[in-house]
Amino acid sequence: MNRNYTNYSGRICILGGGFGGLYTALKLGKFAKFQDSSYEIILIEKKERFLFTPLLYEVVTGELEPWEVAPSYKKLLADSPVKFYHGEIDNVDLEEKLVYLENGERLSYDYLVLAVGKETRLDIVPGAAEYSQTFRSIEDAETLKEKLRILESSDLTTIKIAIAGAGPNGVEIACKLADRLKKRGEIHLIDRGDEILKTLPQGCKTASYRALLKRGVQIHLNTSVESIKPQEIIIKHQEKTEKINTNLVLWTGGNQTIQWVKNLNCQHNEYGQIIATSTLQIAAYPEVFVLGDIGEIRDKTGKISPTTAQAAFQQAPRTAKNIYAKITGKKIKPFTYLYLGEMLTLGIKNAVVFSFGISLSGKLASIIRRGVYIQRLPTLKHQIQVAKKWIFGK
Repeated sequence: MNRNYTNYSGRICILGGGFGGLYTALKLGKFAKFQDSSYEIILIEKKERFLFTPLLYEVVTGELEPWEVAPSYKKLLADSPVKFYHGEIDNVDLEEKLVYLENGERLSYDYLVLAVGKETRLDIVPGAAEYSQTFRSIEDAETLKEKLRILESSDLTTIKIAIAGAGPNGVEIACKLADRLKKRGEIHLIDRGDEILKTLPQGCKTASYRALLKRGVQIHLNTSVESIKPQEIIIKHQEKTEKINTNLVLWTGGNQTIQWVKNLNCQHNEYGQIIATSTLQIAAYPEVFVLGDIGEIRDKTGKISPTTAQAAFQQAPRTAKNIYAKITGKKIKPFTYLYLGEMLTLGIKNAVVFSFGISLSGKLASIIRRGVYIQRLPTLKHQIQVAKKWIFGK
């Protein structure tokens, strides 16, 4: 079944409503050329709510409400010419310029933006899919809150939680859970590497180690997860296997490229990522743009951009400008990534901010982090609503 749109001279399809996709759509919608019906901008996303992932942890501790970090696309696009289509991608035909949806519909396009992100891989360890919980979505956060509520209302003296993966996601949620559960919590942070936050600056690592140790989080490095069972996790360290009793296991690592992305008829790297040009395009299909962690994106010097939200946030306006340039016959420009630093929440009203060689931690860092992230929320209207509640409590 074809979904028919009329009275247009061109169509831009944006697949994925994360930092790359949504912010590209919002930027495109601000160009005067797209304010009328000459071009259609369609954002296709399988979820109904956007997620500002860096602030997801605050939902678990009640510092922020779900609407603040996960506003609906309908709300965010209310004042934009961008049309939101709630659907899941089944496949894309790059030669025929067609997007196939799982409900059987298909959409043609003149320009395509691929920004669907990756998916969590849970088949690495036996029992992970059945007995662990991911922490990537607002639904995950709300499920975790409910599980914690049940555990907290039980007669358990100690609530035991294991977290697999000591990257930013694992470290941040470990600190938040420790602050929520306080002395009642027994939290294990497990990683196969020899340090936490492997790719982050030393200042972030030091502040994070201190925050974790202060909160009594037990850190297991050079340790692999062998299997996960209903009430326990089996780990291995220096050839010694150990069983840890658990009430809850969180899985924060192991991402993989979505299968239909791997199947696209274009060049991929060994991880299934699409190889893009410095202008964020697929060389063989210059009408197709690639953003975020599904792409191997090199700048004009050959340096690969990191697969982070920070990079996708910067790639979005460049993508929008390049699409506009192609439509208006102007020269497109390469993407240049600017590393701005790192910001991690390390518990309630505690954070570390590292930027341009300067590291700051504690309550002030927490205020700075929250303020910066509010400024990066998708629309000015939503920024004001969140800032008002933060400042005035309503």
